[in-house]
Amino acid sequence: MLTDILTALLAVASALLVGFVARRILETPVGWPRSLVVGLLVFSIGLPFANWTLDQSGLLVDERARDTGAALLALGVVALSIAWIFALGLAVLVALEAIFPTRPLPNPIEVVRGAIRQRKRTRRYFQILAIASRHGAGWLIHGTSRVEHESTTSEQRAQALVSTINDSGVTFIKLGQVLSTRRDMIPEPYISALASLQSSATTLPWETVETVIQAELGRPIAEVFASIDPTPLAAASVAQVHTARLVDGAPVVVKVQRPAARAQVEADVDIILRLAQRAERQTRAGKDLRLESVARGFTSTLLEELDYRVEARNMEMVRTALALMAATDGGGETVLSIPAVHAHASSTRLLTMDLVDGEPLSRAGARLERMTAEERDALALGLMTSVIEQILLYGVFHADLHPGNVILRADGTLGLIDFGAIGVIERSQREHMTALLLGALTEDDVIASDALLLVVDVPPDADLDAFRHDIGTVLTSERFRPAGEGSIFSRMVDVIRDHRIALPGDLASAFRSFATLEGCLRVLVPDFDLIGRALPVVPHLVQKLASPEKLALDAQASGALAAVRTKALPQRLESLMAGIENGTAGLRVRSSRDEAEDGMLRGIASHVVGALVSITAVVLAVVLIVTDVGPQYAGGLGLFDLLGATIGLFGFLGLLRAVRQLFVRPPR
Repeated sequence: MLTDILTALLAVASALLVGFVARRILETPVGWPRSLVVGLLVFSIGLPFANWTLDQSGLLVDERARDTGAALLALGVVALSIAWIFALGLAVLVALEAIFPTRPLPNPIEVVRGAIRQRKRTRRYFQILAIASRHGAGWLIHGTSRVEHESTTSEQRAQALVSTINDSGVTFIKLGQVLSTRRDMIPEPYISALASLQSSATTLPWETVETVIQAELGRPIAEVFASIDPTPLAAASVAQVHTARLVDGAPVVVKVQRPAARAQVEADVDIILRLAQRAERQTRAGKDLRLESVARGFTSTLLEELDYRVEARNMEMVRTALALMAATDGGGETVLSIPAVHAHASSTRLLTMDLVDGEPLSRAGARLERMTAEERDALALGLMTSVIEQILLYGVFHADLHPGNVILRADGTLGLIDFGAIGVIERSQREHMTALLLGALTEDDVIASDALLLVVDVPPDADLDAFRHDIGTVLTSERFRPAGEGSIFSRMVDVIRDHRIALPGDLASAFRSFATLEGCLRVLVPDFDLIGRALPVVPHLVQKLASPEKLALDAQASGALAAVRTKALPQRLESLMAGIENGTAGLRVRSSRDEAEDGMLRGIASHVVGALVSITAVVLAVVLIVTDVGPQYAGGLGLFDLLGATIGLFGFLGLLRAVRQLFVRPPR
C-alpha cells in the first residue's frame, strides 16, 4: 500500500516537474492537462529505460555493483537516462504546442454570454439578409438576388437599398443618413436615394416616455417641469421630442431617447464592422476608401450620439464660436442663434433645451414669400458669412446643416437645431481649406488642386495630373452652370471619389457643410450665387486669420522657443570646447531605431548565438560517443560516452528552446 502511494506521488511530482520546466525554462505556454499526461508518460517510461540502460552498461554483476565507484557510476547512468527521457518528454510538449497551441480555458459565464450574443447576432444577420432579399437588394451581400434581374438600373438598385435600410432599424437608418452626406464615397443616384431616408417612426406611448424621463431625472417630474405635452412634436427612430414648460414657466423641448435604442444599436454595430471588414478585404474600392476605418468612425460617432451630454457639449461649442464672431465684429448680433441647454433637466438619455419658435426652412415657403427680397438676401448673406467663418476661422461648425435643421424664427432670424454631429478642424487644415476656397473662388485650378492635395490622403498610384485636370474642369465650368444644378463642392467631392482618394472625416464634414449651405441659401434666395457673394467675404476672413495680433502672438511664441534654445547654446559650446581641449570630445551617432527595435535585434542575436552553441554541443556529443578512445569502465562503458550523453542532453535542451522560439507563440 505504501509503495503504491509513493509511486503515485512520484508520478504526480514528475508530471508537475515536466510542466514547470516547460513553462519556466523553455518559456513554453504549455497547458497543464497535456503537461500532466506527458509527465505521467515520462515517469512510466523513465525507470524502465534507466534499468535497461544500466543493464547494457555492464556496471552491475548479479544486479549488484562491484564497489563504491561502480555504484556511483551506476547512479549517474540512471540519472542521465531519466534526464534524457525527461528531455524527450519536453520535446513532445514543444511539438504539441507548435502544432496545437494551448488556448486558455474560457470563463464559463463568458462562454454562455458569448453564445447568447452570437445567437442574437446570427438571428439579426439573417433578418437583415431576408429584408435585403425581399426588396431585391441581396446583391449587397451575396452579389446575387432572386429578384436582381428586376433591378436593372442604378436608380432601381438605389431604391432597393433605401427600402432595405428603412426596414432594418435605427442603426442602418442612421448609417444611411451618414452615407448620404459622404459624397466622396457614394456616387449618384445612391447619394440622392439615401438622402430620402425616412427618419420618422411610430410614437411611443406617453407612459413609456414618462418612465424614461422619471428615471433620467432621478426625482419627481413635477419638481422640474410644470407641464409636458404627451403628444410628441416629432418622432424619429432614436428619440421623440415633446414640448414642455419648466417650473419657472420657460418654454422648452424635451428630447427623450427610446428605451431600446442603445440595445438595438449595440447589436447592429458588430454586424456593420464585420461587413466593412469583408468589403475592405475583398474589394479594391473598400480598400481604397478604408471602409473598416470609416465604419469604426461611424459606429463610435453613433454611440456618442446616444449620449445626449455630447450633444449638449456640441451646442455650447458652437454657441461659443458664434459669441466670438459677434465680439470680433464689434459686439453686433449674429443672424444665427443656438438654443440654450438646461443642464438640470438633461442627462444621458434626456436633453432639455429652449424652444426654437418658427419653422424649418424646408417648410417655411409661405413665410418666405411674405418677406421682401432684401430681407431674404440679408438672411442668406448672414448665414453664408457665419458658416464660412465658423469653418475657416474657428474650426467648429454644425456638421448637418440641411434646411430641416435651420429654423426661420418668428423674429426673422435663423436658429440651428440638432447638434448630434459637429465638425472640428485644426488650424493647419483650416489654412489649407482657406487656400482651397480662395483658389476655387478665383478659378485658380493650380492653387485649388494643390491645396486640396494637402488635405486628402492620396494613394501611391493616384494620377495627380488627371486629378488636377478634373478639378480645373469643375472650376472652369462652374460659372456657366445654371443656378440650382448642384454645388461646386459636391462636384469637387465627386472628383475626389472618382480618383479613389480618401477624404478625412472632419474635412468631409466641412465639404458637406459647404454643399448643404448652398442648398439652404437657395431656399432663401433661389438664384443666390455662392461663388460671387463669397468672393469678397473670404479675403476679409483671411485678414482675421492672419491679423496683426495673431501674427504677433505667433512671432512671440516662435521667439520664446528660439530664446530657450539660444540660452542653452553657450553652455553646449563650452562643453564642446572643453571636450576638444581635453581630448574627450566624440561624435555620437544615434540610430533611428527605437528601444523596441533594439530589443528585438538583441533578442534575435541571442537566439542565434544560443542555437549555434546548442548545435555545437550536439555535434561534440556525437563525436565523443562514436570515438573509441578514452578511459573505459567495467562492462565497456567509456568516459567519453558519459560526457557525450551529458553534453548532448544540454545541447538538445538548447535546440528545444530555439525550436520553441521559432514555432511556438510566446506567452503574452
